[in-house]
Amino acid sequence: NGPRGPEPLAPWNVLCYYAEEISLRVPLQVVTTPISNWSEKILEKLHIPNIMAQDVPNLPPDYYTCQFHTNKLERFLGHENKDTFFKTTQRHQILYEILARTPYGSLKRGEVGIGRLVSEHVLTAAFPLHEMPKTPEDPQSLNMRQILHHYWARWACWRKYQPLDHIREYFGEKIALYFAWLGFYTGWLLPAAVVGFIIFLFGIWLMVTDVAAEELCSSGNAFVMCPLCNICSYWNLSSICYTYKAGLLFDNGGTVFFSIFMSLWAVTFLEYWKRTSSILSHRWDCSEFEEIEERPRPEFTALAPMTVRNPVTGAEEPYFPETQRLSRTITGNMVIILMIAIVLIFLIAIILYRTILSIIIYRSQNRAFSPLYLFKQQQSILHFLLLEMHRTQTKYENAFILKVFIFQFVNFYSSPVYIAFFKGRFVGYPGNYNTLLGIRNEDCGASGCLIELAQELLVIMVGKQVISNIQEFVLPKLKPAPSQELIDEPDGQPDLSPWEANYQLLVCEGLFDEYLEMVLQFGFITIFVAACPLAPFFALINNWVEVRLDAQKFVCEYRRPVVERAQDIGIWLTILKFISYLAVISNAFLISFTSDFLPRLYYRYTTGSMRGYINFTLSVAPANFTQSYMTCRYRGLRDDKGQPTQDYYHLLAIRLSFVIIFEHVVLLIGRIIDWMVPDIPEEVEIKIKREHYMAKEALAENQSPPSLLWLLFI
Repeated sequence: NGPRGPEPLAPWNVLCYYAEEISLRVPLQVVTTPISNWSEKILEKLHIPNIMAQDVPNLPPDYYTCQFHTNKLERFLGHENKDTFFKTTQRHQILYEILARTPYGSLKRGEVGIGRLVSEHVLTAAFPLHEMPKTPEDPQSLNMRQILHHYWARWACWRKYQPLDHIREYFGEKIALYFAWLGFYTGWLLPAAVVGFIIFLFGIWLMVTDVAAEELCSSGNAFVMCPLCNICSYWNLSSICYTYKAGLLFDNGGTVFFSIFMSLWAVTFLEYWKRTSSILSHRWDCSEFEEIEERPRPEFTALAPMTVRNPVTGAEEPYFPETQRLSRTITGNMVIILMIAIVLIFLIAIILYRTILSIIIYRSQNRAFSPLYLFKQQQSILHFLLLEMHRTQTKYENAFILKVFIFQFVNFYSSPVYIAFFKGRFVGYPGNYNTLLGIRNEDCGASGCLIELAQELLVIMVGKQVISNIQEFVLPKLKPAPSQELIDEPDGQPDLSPWEANYQLLVCEGLFDEYLEMVLQFGFITIFVAACPLAPFFALINNWVEVRLDAQKFVCEYRRPVVERAQDIGIWLTILKFISYLAVISNAFLISFTSDFLPRLYYRYTTGSMRGYINFTLSVAPANFTQSYMTCRYRGLRDDKGQPTQDYYHLLAIRLSFVIIFEHVVLLIGRIIDWMVPDIPEEVEIKIKREHYMAKEALAENQSPPSLLWLLFI
């Protein structure tokens, strides 16, 4: 223990050596500019009381900083006190660097570092200790963990700002950036949820007033539909009155506006997050971390067979030749491809299972509420449960994150993509049905595939979130973790030493799962938003819960993780950008080919009203389809011989034109937003230049000029 409690204690010369080795940044001068956020500024301009603000004690000061150099110690703020000059988290970083680099056996066999010793069960665990509880006389005397517990990791704080600077001070920049991104994303979900809820209310109004829905429900026996399978019987279109009206909740003109809104929302959200990220990374001394300050991983340093000169810093750094890494890269990619193939096999199996079972289901005599409805719910749940697989924990390497995301992307989105873009597209027509392995291809219900897609999204997205939150809330409670005693009760666990009490807490396995859950959610609310305008609303509710659940886990349930620095959220931002572009294309095709919006618009334009729309969408089966004199109808724009009509080709041209226009207009507006919103605010650029100037002044004296050889090299 150090002079301030359970912190790592190391000789001063060791701390200085490794602080310079791993490029730690130390303070030069206090920044006096007040800290505020965008919502605080908006509420202040509107003269609205800010109910989200709270006065959190012991706000960590903001400093101008530069990289530590031992020979310039007297230039740094607070150098007089060697016990407090390096923060506790910086001491954690230094000791972890030493422990992770130290070999304990053969380097050729990779026997390096304390992490390897733990994995081989030589040691039980290795982790920094949480701050010890103490009885405070006033809020200012609370330690940092108690502050986070009282002002952040409680349900009573659900409507308060997160104390991000305190989180960074205790857990480091990487975890703080995750919570900053999660809070920012949750705040931006609010306008999306409001607009989506209004669109949903508009759908309810359409259920009552829509002319086509009223025409269908009052049709009686006017529209006798063809059998939906080879052994099924004829049925009346009026029997699906309620499901057709329910489809109007998700399939109406408002969803077109909402699709455009969400596409632009996604672009704007990402642009403003980049601004927020640049502000935070500079305030937390990480704005140049990836380009200049980031060091190779300790394990990589110990195992690398050679060194090369870093072209930016000029320092000799360990290096693995590309040829030695190629085999590992190929192996990792082949594993992911194999897993994706397994997912697709499961998807095809589910489709065949549903098709075969539908033959049995349609023997039911009740057509108004057929077991098919329950079966569709069942298959969504089946897909959700069958394809949920555990993932290997990562060390936050971007390449691995990308591989696992690709797998999970296929895992969770394969079924919605099938329903949205493939189901009912290759059915054929009565007398000439297409088959798969001898089984007739699936068709969309008379109310369309969009309502089925909405069901699928709600089951998978909401179901995954509910189960995940229950697991995060319940599972830690089932384990004997003395979290409360370690925070607020100095006399708690009197028979245990601090390290034994901390050991009983859960192992923090990183942020990969947390990011992945939110990024998959982002995909659901953007890629398929045309099918479910309520998706942002459910995401907002989930994320409000998620923030406090994650806060409780890190403060109360987890062992304290080793501090890691980060400049931004890494490759997750690139993945989010990819999803936002994919969402534009997806929604364009959803509206054009899955929704009834364009057929309705075309019919209204050509006839002047919606009277007769249901009859317009139904074709008469060819005469050779049945053996009796009875005729039946099916969904499609075909003549009595099964050939596409002129309306079919007109509508196809409109659909393709809409895709091109929608895509180009939304992407153009997105690029304009990108151009109008600079990634780095002007005030941050000024502070960066000011910091560079101060660092240059602090380190300039007694610096030897670079050698001629080095100048020629750069």
